[in-house]
Amino acid sequence: MTDESRKPLNMLSLDAPLLTFDLRALVRQMKDEEAWRKGERHSMPLFKTDRMRVMLIALRAGAALSSHRADGPITVQVIEGRITFSAESQTVTLAAGQMLSLQAGLPHAVNAPEESVFLLTVAPAPLAAARP
Repeated sequence: MTDESRKPLNMLSLDAPLLTFDLRALVRQMKDEEAWRKGERHSMPLFKTDRMRVMLIALRAGAALSSHRADGPITVQVIEGRITFSAESQTVTLAAGQMLSLQAGLPHAVNAPEESVFLLTVAPAPLAAARP
């Protein structure tokens, strides 16, 4: 474990040449926070640049993320529990250790039939070049 993963969530560096994360420790830390104790979901940004974002997301049993779109291709990797992921006319169930990918701009939704944690990676579309 690195010193980075021992910092409070609001003190994590989001962009550095090299970052390492102890996901189990970060999940425990998330679940100790008031936002998790009082809500049905909690998220933690782990890495953020203009080319990639990585978020750790925890959902309580029965929680859902309603249909939305991402501005780039995504991957979803389940760390704990089980989620159902719906996109277009397909619904898949992912358990801990499973992962999916989805192309940019497709509407999708997530449901957690049990308490679950997943890692979301988004590769946003590049910003348009600035006009003169």
